Amino acid sequence: MVQELVDYNFKLKFVNKEINPIYFMSSDLKKINKVKKNSRRSNNVQEVKFVERLIKISRVSKVTKGGKKLSFRAIVVIGDENGKVGVGVAKADDVVNAFKKAKTNGHKNLIELPITKSLSIPHHVVGNFGACKVLLRPSIEGSGVIAGGAVRIVLEVAGVKNVIAKQLGSNNLLNNARASICALENLTTKSQIAKERGLNLR
Repeated sequence: MVQELVDYNFKLKFVNKEINPIYFMSSDLKKINKVKKNSRRSNNVQEVKFVERLIKISRVSKVTKGGKKLSFRAIVVIGDENGKVGVGVAKADDVVNAFKKAKTNGHKNLIELPITKSLSIPHHVVGNFGACKVLLRPSIEGSGVIAGGAVRIVLEVAGVKNVIAKQLGSNNLLNNARASICALENLTTKSQIAKERGLNLR
């Protein structure tokens, strides 16, 4: 009986606008916003985390009418350590901006490569870029990444754990990184070749 009287009084106040209906609307909006925030959080969890590794930062200068203009060039390798890798290059007036720009450039140049169960590459491959030549050979499990310089960084970020690499020709870090990317792009699997030839693997 008492509860009914309380409900009746509450309804009268609400009708007479003694209680502001916006209070209830705002509480509903809060609930909706909470749901939206939670959905955003779940989307962020699903996003792939990329690893960034800096190869080199060099100071470069451009001769202009008023004198020399100094800037910084950054070479960055990004990847998810699971078959995705890219090399980015950018210039800026300071090191931090050069690194950020190189990172975005690396995201634009991402490639995918097949990785075997032993975390190696499927077959022997050669990559060329400019005066650089990079040889990559698959290796047994436990051998690790036998490579040096920029090639090692690219392979580690790509997620290849067992491989033998040799760089021939120029020692330029950027060209060697790009040559290794060219080599990884040329990797194929048995199923891809069979699909191209129209064969059924049994």
